[in-house]
Amino acid sequence: MAKPAHRSYSRYAREAVELFGLMIRNARVERGLTVADVAERADVSRGLVHRIEKGEMGSSIGAAFELAAIVGLHLFESEPTTLTRHLSMERDRLTLLPRSVRTGTTKVKDDF
Repeated sequence: MAKPAHRSYSRYAREAVELFGLMIRNARVERGLTVADVAERADVSRGLVHRIEKGEMGSSIGAAFELAAIVGLHLFESEPTTLTRHLSMERDRLTLLPRSVRTGTTKVKDDF
C-alpha cells in the first residue's frame, strides 16, 4: 500500500507532537547543547533535529525518543527500573488479550 501524499492528523496528535518537540528543544537549550551536538550524539541529521523540535508529524518516533534521552528529558519515569517494570506489566497484560481483533463474519438475523 502506497504512503499517502498528505495525511490528516487530529488536533490532539498535532499538539502532542508539538509539545514533545518544544520540550526537547527547551531541555537541549537548558543544557547548553547545540543542534549539531545533539544530532551527532543521536547519529541523525541536524535537519531531523530541527523537524522534531518543530513538531513535524512525519518525524521518526524512535529518533524523537533518542533525542529526548540525550537531552535528559524523562517522559515516563525518571527511574529506569520503574520504566522497565511498567513495560513488563504491559507485556504481561498483552499476553492475556487475543492476538488479533476480528470483525464478525456472520450476520445475526435479528428480524423477528
